Amino acid sequence: MTSQVILKGRAVGRTTSAQYYETFFEQGWQAIQDSLTTLSQDYDFLVCEGAGSPVEVNLKHRDLTNMRVAKHLNAPTVLVADIDRGGVFAHIIGTLELMEPEERALVKGIVINKFRGQREILEPGLDWLKERTGIPILGVVPWMAHDLPAEDSLSLLDRIPSHKKQADITVAVIRLPRISNFTDFDPLEAEPNVRVVYLSPKESLGYPDAVIIPGTKTTIADLLILQRSGMAEEIRNYVAAGGTVMGICGGFQMMGQFLADPEGFEGHEGRFPALELFPMRTVITQQKIARQRTVSSRFPQEGLPVSGYELHQGRTQLILSEAEEQTGTKFEFLFEDRTLGVVDSTQSLWGTYLHGIFDNGPWRRAWLNRLRQQRGLGSLPTGIPNYREQREMALNALAEEVGQHLDLTPLLG
Repeated sequence: MTSQVILKGRAVGRTTSAQYYETFFEQGWQAIQDSLTTLSQDYDFLVCEGAGSPVEVNLKHRDLTNMRVAKHLNAPTVLVADIDRGGVFAHIIGTLELMEPEERALVKGIVINKFRGQREILEPGLDWLKERTGIPILGVVPWMAHDLPAEDSLSLLDRIPSHKKQADITVAVIRLPRISNFTDFDPLEAEPNVRVVYLSPKESLGYPDAVIIPGTKTTIADLLILQRSGMAEEIRNYVAAGGTVMGICGGFQMMGQFLADPEGFEGHEGRFPALELFPMRTVITQQKIARQRTVSSRFPQEGLPVSGYELHQGRTQLILSEAEEQTGTKFEFLFEDRTLGVVDSTQSLWGTYLHGIFDNGPWRRAWLNRLRQQRGLGSLPTGIPNYREQREMALNALAEEVGQHLDLTPLLG
């Protein structure tokens, strides 16, 4: 019931929903206005997406998006209604009736989305709607199946495990309560030979081919969940039995010796023991690192170009020489940039600050081939395109399909 507030890339506090509007409303609205001014100077068109209903009467006075932004920009506005839920005409009429006159005057078109059925059956309703409102119907978009990234992590709760007949590798992703950047794993799900399962910390880990500890919005809180649920011990036992574990961002931090938050930026002030899989220590800091990165890999294959983005809060110190002296275990830097990741000499433990690492097709296949070798399976070809290229093609194809069902002339004319 709390959120971390990030303003222009920097964490500025934690708050409950009630406190949020008292503490951050004015500050947030000023940031929005400043950002819109900057964007308007650089671009000919801005497309501003709303969130939820624009006329929730109990929330509207403190709604930072929707009609507040539309009025600020005097922007032509499109009302999009989901017909798959039922009651689409009532939703549209009710929304327009609850708008203030100056808000309704901005609505220049209506789009009906997710339509299943015969268009001619819907036509009488469209004619009535246009006559009743005087607003053009810009189009009716049919229901379309797609494999685009999900909007938020709630989709993981409803995700049906894939049953790929040809899948011979299983990768388990720990579904942390505050999981973030979960689209990191879409490229793995797109692999026909890989089965991705999302496990709650309360579930049994089993023995998959690899375990991934993902990024998290609040690393220490999720680390404590892993320890209290017993999942932390299961991961350590899995590693001791020869399993492969990768940590990304917050998951990488959890694999160290401890996490410290001396000033309580994450809401848990103090020092907390971690999984102790890597010889490193992380201190949570206020400054959030957010930057695009392109580097060259050292493992699992030398010289592969890898691009992604670094997005984390905290300063990590690696103590590799100390670990080698005490345990005899050797660790290597994953990339030419030593700050972005580590791997052990057996290539069983992987950790990186680089989000989007699996988007890189050749690197992803090289990493999967390491798992396949352990199973005595043949290697997959590594000369494949990056997943982001596939994703762009899917987005463009969807845009082309949607465009066939829309007439934006009333909006742009």
